[in-house]
Amino acid sequence: MKLVRLISGIFLLLFSLSFGLFAYQYGRSRYSYYGGPNIPSEFYWSRLQYTSSYAGGSSFGYRRFYGGWSRDYPKADNDCLIALRRLTHINSPSPLNVVDLASDHVFDYPWIYAVQVNTWTFTEEEAKRLHDYLLKGGFLMVDDFHGTDDWAHFMAGMRMVLPDRPVEDLRDEDEIYHVLYDINEKFQIPSEVYVNTGRTYEKDGYVPKWRAIRNEHGRIMVAICANMHLGDAWEWADSPEYPEKFSGLAFRIVLNYITYAMTH
Repeated sequence: MKLVRLISGIFLLLFSLSFGLFAYQYGRSRYSYYGGPNIPSEFYWSRLQYTSSYAGGSSFGYRRFYGGWSRDYPKADNDCLIALRRLTHINSPSPLNVVDLASDHVFDYPWIYAVQVNTWTFTEEEAKRLHDYLLKGGFLMVDDFHGTDDWAHFMAGMRMVLPDRPVEDLRDEDEIYHVLYDINEKFQIPSEVYVNTGRTYEKDGYVPKWRAIRNEHGRIMVAICANMHLGDAWEWADSPEYPEKFSGLAFRIVLNYITYAMTH
């Protein structure tokens, strides 16, 4: 009887350990990136989730891993976290976060990254929450949209959020380009399409636009990378076919943006 109890106890212990390991591994899967922070940190990499729509106005209605917001996720985001930990002293955990504007958890994160923002749509409540987030000190970086029509659709959403704040072109001497790296030369950062075509632009987005929206005190709230695709440059950084000069600049840009957001 004692032997049976001992064997049963060992079995239960091994089962518990196995289940705990499974739960840990499952908890680190891509679908666990939803929700708020669970360990102390000063910075969290956060991707903005939104309802997407075509330029024509037909709504996808997808809010999980199917909409335009999730392009290049999670590899591009993970590659940035690796660079952040290697090249700065900013304390950042491994898990990624997906920010839903339907939740007040957005205020838990100091910095948010968004892509394909020419397809984003907001309810009035979501626009108000993003507006409040930015005015309370949050920072938004937008990337991966191209050309005249994309800009117009991006601005339609942006005007719901910040109706009165002007958009300006950033200059090489702006502080955001000198907080970590001195970035005195910027050029168009293309998507992976460059590998097969040698083309740096998409649609009619021939000229890269480094732009920003500031608050009333001059602090940048929204950093705009138009006619570029930094996410692909991060994601393809380990590919020998994608030129290092594009990935190198893309990493320096985002690390400067993060450092600026955390210090201003």
